[in-house]
Amino acid sequence: MQLLKKKNSNARSPTLQTVLMVEKFIDENSGEYKKTELFKKLPRKVMWQTFQIIMGYLESIHKIAYDNKDYVVYIWNPEFYEKIKNSPEIKI
Repeated sequence: MQLLKKKNSNARSPTLQTVLMVEKFIDENSGEYKKTELFKKLPRKVMWQTFQIIMGYLESIHKIAYDNKDYVVYIWNPEFYEKIKNSPEIKI
């Protein structure tokens, strides 16, 4: 996240509560909004620069992706993780 912050020095570091709020909103509305629409629909106001940091972070840890029409899609699958985490073929 430090790397993302350096790109935009005017942005504030997001709190964990804000990151979780954005992640939950994306999970509940996966594939319904493009990035700017999603920003405007969030349950609480967030600065655009802070939102950008959160989105970059969620993308970097493979929790979100963008479809071919630029809609934000939540791709993290905890049930699948639980199934594979103890598999000898997987190194976590």
